[in-house]
Parts: sequence; structure tokens; C-alpha cells
Amino acid sequence: MTLRTTLDFLLNDWLNTTALTERERFADHNRETFDAVLDTCERIAREKYAPFNRLVDVEEPHAVTDSDGGLRVVLPQATHDANKAYAESGMLSAAQDYELGGMQLPYSVEAAANAFFACASVSIGSGMLTTGNANLLMVHGTALQKEVFAQNEFSGRFSGTMCLSEPQAGSSLSDVATKAVPDGADFANDPLGPRYRLKGNKMWISSGEHELTENIIHLVLAKIPDENGKLVPGTRGISLFIVPKKMVDTKGQLTGVRNDVALAGLNHKLGWRGTTNTLLNFGEGKYPVDGQAGAVGYLVGQPGKGLQCMFHMMNEARIGVGIAATMLGMAGYYASLDYAKNRPQGRPIGAGGKDAAAPQSRIIEHADVKRMLLAQKSYCEGALALELYCARLVDEHHTAGGQVADDARLLLEVLTPIAKSWPSEWCLEANSLAIQTHGGYGYTRDFPVEQYWRDNRLNMIHEGTHGIQAMDLLGRKVLMEEGKGMQLLAARMQATMAQAAAVPALAPFAISLGKALQDVGVATQQAWSTGNPTDALANAVPYLQAFGHTVLAWIWLDVATAALKDDPTKAQETTQGRVGAAQFFFHYELPKIGAWLGVVQSRDQTCAALPEGAF
Repeated sequence: MTLRTTLDFLLNDWLNTTALTERERFADHNRETFDAVLDTCERIAREKYAPFNRLVDVEEPHAVTDSDGGLRVVLPQATHDANKAYAESGMLSAAQDYELGGMQLPYSVEAAANAFFACASVSIGSGMLTTGNANLLMVHGTALQKEVFAQNEFSGRFSGTMCLSEPQAGSSLSDVATKAVPDGADFANDPLGPRYRLKGNKMWISSGEHELTENIIHLVLAKIPDENGKLVPGTRGISLFIVPKKMVDTKGQLTGVRNDVALAGLNHKLGWRGTTNTLLNFGEGKYPVDGQAGAVGYLVGQPGKGLQCMFHMMNEARIGVGIAATMLGMAGYYASLDYAKNRPQGRPIGAGGKDAAAPQSRIIEHADVKRMLLAQKSYCEGALALELYCARLVDEHHTAGGQVADDARLLLEVLTPIAKSWPSEWCLEANSLAIQTHGGYGYTRDFPVEQYWRDNRLNMIHEGTHGIQAMDLLGRKVLMEEGKGMQLLAARMQATMAQAAAVPALAPFAISLGKALQDVGVATQQAWSTGNPTDALANAVPYLQAFGHTVLAWIWLDVATAALKDDPTKAQETTQGRVGAAQFFFHYELPKIGAWLGVVQSRDQTCAALPEGAF
């Protein structure tokens, strides 16, 4: 079963994406146009990405001293070629209006098409940050900010970043210390937005410096001082600014002036080695603008509302990270499946296995290897279904209108922490199993699976750690709007259970899912029974794991129901594979939630209460 086969089933047989063409925004599309987009992206990924995945891993970005004494980044030519091919495909603006050069594609089709690039070489990267940056500006920017910055990002002329973390403030954004001060009365009404001067340091900035595009548009969180010149504690003073690497005029043309943004160094990470990861200094005086130190930044939205604006990009990036994690797991699965089909090792258990002269078995014939392969399949294909389901909810939120759109919004709120965290944990486990399937060869560079594991290990941290996603889920998402999002999710699960109950092969799984859903509900109530966040959130990560496994069990039950509807006799091997993966998940994975929910329900304080010295 190929990735394309899986995507075609999920998009067309399961999610019925073609039905979206009945809506005005997508009326010019049909199954053929969607397929054409997938064809194009699959070809570019195969030709420009996959052959160079190992190259960009070993030929990491490196900094050299430029003619002006500053640092610039050198990347392999393959990265330039891949970036150019991706931009020319139109995928950066795939979901945008025709007037902006877009294709008005559903996000679910865009997400599926981007999966090919993540599977071929997540390390080369595609346009996730650039598109997210531009999408934020399309919602929160002024008309001229959209025209000058966002539209040039959609065309591929400019690229974009998000600059949140600082050396002393990673996930704790309330401790951001980058300062933004008004750039004098002359620039208060600058056409590109109120102009400020920024000073501070940002860290872990992906694609923060390169020469792949004419310009880099940084979206930077910084604090505006109060009337006494002091930074307001907490998140209240955080504002958002457009800080271009190179200054532009109101037509988007480069002025020839470099903004005061300097590369301070590169982070050399475990994986994603092909993507530049930077430390940036804003306003150190390396490149003074108009004779003054301070990076020029244009305010986006209202002062003090920067975090609300940035969450638009962060939530989008979380689904993107989930897809990247999923596809890395999928790449490892395909590699280990191919290896298992071709590697002879050992002989069958039983009398025949004692005959050393008998031919060896291929390792895929061994039960434990099948277990490892089936685990990978259940994790990765299940995660892909989850991500595409969330992408479809984005389409519903944006185009359905009325109650359907609002329900989609609430479901997305609840599912986004799962869409980011679950693949980053369990598709990483799939990569580990891919190494194990290869045996000793798995941890050598003769095979790609060790690189897939290294690349994927970053995703449990990218865009919010497990701990942050867990606190967001249990501390906010399941409670928001009096638990309405949770109720909507439960209703959708119950609808799937009702359908599955009528299918003899799936009826037992419907019962198991019903019990799991009930157990999650009880644990949620018990966690908050004291009303004390310290009690409730002490075991937020086990709650996240149990919640995620329950969601994936539902996804698999729904997918299996759709598969058997089309092929009730399981005549096709693809149907056997999907039902088998669902069966594996219910037999081997869903039972794990009991231990996780046990500590949540009892509000166990073993971890929280242990004094520092005891470690």
C-alpha cells in the first residue's frame, strides 16, 4: 500500500472531500483537479526532495563571514532547487483567493499534498512557516501589510519566520524581554504600520537566515514599555511586529538598506539538520537604519495583543508539526516494511526450524516482526487520518457557515493538542520500531531509519512540548465554553459507535470505545473535583496520552467502518490492512489508557510532591 493509495482512500472514501466542491469557494474544483495537485506534489517530492534527504543531513547549513563582516548561511544547492520547485508549484498560496494568485484549494487537500514533501525530506522543509506567517497577516494585518509582505510570501519571493523564544524564555512567553519602542513621531503613521525599534535576542528560529529568497519576514513578539519605560510583567504587554531582514518600500521593493537583524549563530540539532536554525540579534547596531541602532518593526494589530495574533500561526503550525511527525513515521514504516520483505533471517518455529539446511524465512514471516510493522501502521496511518480530519475541520470552520462552522471551531480547539502531540510521540515510537525491524543495520547510516528517528525526535518539542499541550488540553480545552467542545467530540464518537455496532467484526470495538470515552469523562471530572489546578494538572501528560489514544481508537473505528462499507467481504488486501490495524489498536493500544487514567483520577501526587533533594 503506497502513501498515495492511503491518501486517496482517506480523502475520497472516508472524508468525501469532493463534497466540498458544492460550496461556492471550491466550485471550480473536482476530483480531477484535486488529483492533479497531488500528482504534481508527489512528482516534485520524488524528484527534488527524496534523493537529497541524506545529503542535507550530512551537509548541514554553515555560517560564513560576509563582505560586511556579518554572518550568512550557506545551504546545499539541492535546498535551493527544492525551495524553487515548491514555490513554483503554487503550494505556498494553495488555499488563497484567486485574486492573490491562489488556487482556492480546501485545506484538507493542501495538507494531503504537503504530506509528500514531509515524507520525502522533512529536513529540506517546505513552506509551513512562510504560509503560516502570511496567513496570520491576512487575518491581522493592514491592507498594505497584506499586499507588501503576505502576498510576496505567497509568491515565494519572500519567506517568513516566527520569533517567539529567547535564551531565557523558551515556552514561558510571559518572560519575553525583547523591547519595542516607538520610532519617533515621524514614523507613528508609517504606511506599513506604526514603526518601532526592537532590541533583543531570539533563539530557535527556524529558517531565520538564508539566501533562498529575496527577503525574510520575521514576525517578532516584543514588549512595549509602559509610560515609565518599564516592561510590563506577564503577557499583557506583548505585541507583534513585522521585522523584515531587508527594508522595503510601500510597493514591496527592496530599498537596498539592511535592517538591524544579525545572525548570532546556528543551533546544531539532533535532526532536521537541513533546516537552518538560528540565534538572531535584533537591534545590536550591526546594521543601523537611518544611522540608529534598533531593528525596524511594524506593529501588527493592537499594542499588547501580540500573543493573540501569534496564536493564529502557532495553532496552524501545530497541525503542520503533527503532519511532519506522521510522515516521518510513515517513511520509517515504508523503509522497514521493504526491508522485512527482503531480509532472510532464521527459520519457522517448530520442527522445520531445526533443519539448518532448510531455506531461511524472510523476517516479515516472523510474528514479532509483524507485530512491529502492524504497530507502525496503526500509529502512522491512524495519525494521518487524524491530521486530515482536523484539516477537514478547518475547511468546515472557514466555509460551512452557521452552527456547522462553529462546531468545527470548537472541535478543533479540543483536537489541536492531540493533533500535535499524539503523532510526535507515537510516530516517533514507530521510527524506533523501524530501527528495531532492521536489527543492527537500523542504527547505521547505511539505512535511512536512524535519520527518520533523529528528525522526528524534535517534534515532541516543536511548537509546544507535551507538557504544554497537556496543560492546554486538561486545563483549558476540555473546560472551555462549559465543556461544549468535549460534548461535540463525544457525540461524534457515539455516532461512529452506532454505525460500527451494526458491523459484526467491529461491534466489540464499539463497546470498548464507549467504555474508554466514559472513563475519560470520569477522569476529567475527578481531576477537577477539588477545583485546584495544582491537583488537576499534576498528571496532565498521562491524561493527554489517554485522551489521545481514545481519539485514535475512534479514528480507527471510523476508518474501518468506511473500509468495510466499501468492501464488506474484505476481498481487498487494503481493507484487510485497515481493519487489521484497527484490530491491533483496540487489542494492544487502547487498554493502556487504564494506567494513565488511574493516576489522573486519583490526582496522584507522586511526581509533584517529591522534594528536589530526593532526586
